[in-house]
Amino acid sequence: MSYSLDIYYKRLTPTKDFIAFATFVSFFPQLVAGPIERASNLLSQITTKRIFNYNQSSEGLKLILWGLFKKVVIADSIAPIVDDIFANYTQYPASTLVLGVSLFSFQVYGDFSGYSDIAIGTAKLFGIELMSNFKFPIFSRNVAEYWQRWHVSLSTWFRHYVYIPLGGSRVSKLKSVRNIIIIFLVSGFWHGANWTFIVWGGVHAAFYIPVFLMGRNRIYMNNVVAENRWFPTITEISQILLTFALVTFSRVFFRSESITDAFGFLQQIFTNFTYDTYQHPLGYRMIDYFILLALFVVYEFIIRRDERSPFKFKSKVVRFVMYTLVILGMLLFFDDNIDRSFIYFQF
Repeated sequence: MSYSLDIYYKRLTPTKDFIAFATFVSFFPQLVAGPIERASNLLSQITTKRIFNYNQSSEGLKLILWGLFKKVVIADSIAPIVDDIFANYTQYPASTLVLGVSLFSFQVYGDFSGYSDIAIGTAKLFGIELMSNFKFPIFSRNVAEYWQRWHVSLSTWFRHYVYIPLGGSRVSKLKSVRNIIIIFLVSGFWHGANWTFIVWGGVHAAFYIPVFLMGRNRIYMNNVVAENRWFPTITEISQILLTFALVTFSRVFFRSESITDAFGFLQQIFTNFTYDTYQHPLGYRMIDYFILLALFVVYEFIIRRDERSPFKFKSKVVRFVMYTLVILGMLLFFDDNIDRSFIYFQF
């Protein structure tokens, strides 16, 4: 679609090379779930002669390894917990439901960003550079920054082909708010013909609009949390936690099978706010998963400045240790009883 629109708006000259066009349309690493590449970036690389580049291929293999880790160790390992809690939400207290939707935030991030890393890494093996799709969104300081770091290719696509043609932010504030609402509702509909996704999009619009009206939607575009510092400030930590809470709240609608289940899930949280120790459905120790996620967040924070170099350490020893730990983690957490299909394959 982007190719046709770029031709229509005269941003791109139609290619006469059918093989190159067919390769662009069917380029398998990003065909199913992105990154969503525009023809202006991908088609030009396909038509350009490429030679094997050791450094590029090495970077690709590292991204594939890190993507597999996020998929197998993070997303797949907590999937049974999330599935159990959402399937039986009426039987659990609020503490367990909050745990379930919080873990789903990590699951969908590990699943989708893991796939994107694998796709980007695989493309590198062919000498193709796909755009970054995730830029550590778990460290976003407001919802606007979150959407600058989450599913970047989709956000960029909607901005270029829907938001800007509607007038973007160059029109009045009222029309800009209208455009924001349209963008998020369309984004929800893109995920599926279910009211849960429409409401999910509407919730994000409601969270985004105040940030836009306060003029804080672009203040974090060119920096990362704890810029030039070892640790984030108390203010940054508070902002990150608030953003995570808002995004996680919206995922109740994203994960629920129906709008009735979503509101039932929320009602159970607000009317049955009690605490009970959750038991893993397969009998594993929950503390292991909490430690795993804590270490994952810490490591992501360490590498937060470059999403395309997950093992960018000067010391060969440190790199070797990280490769070993990642591979061991995948072996330890691999479980044949878990459904390993990618979440975003359904969209």
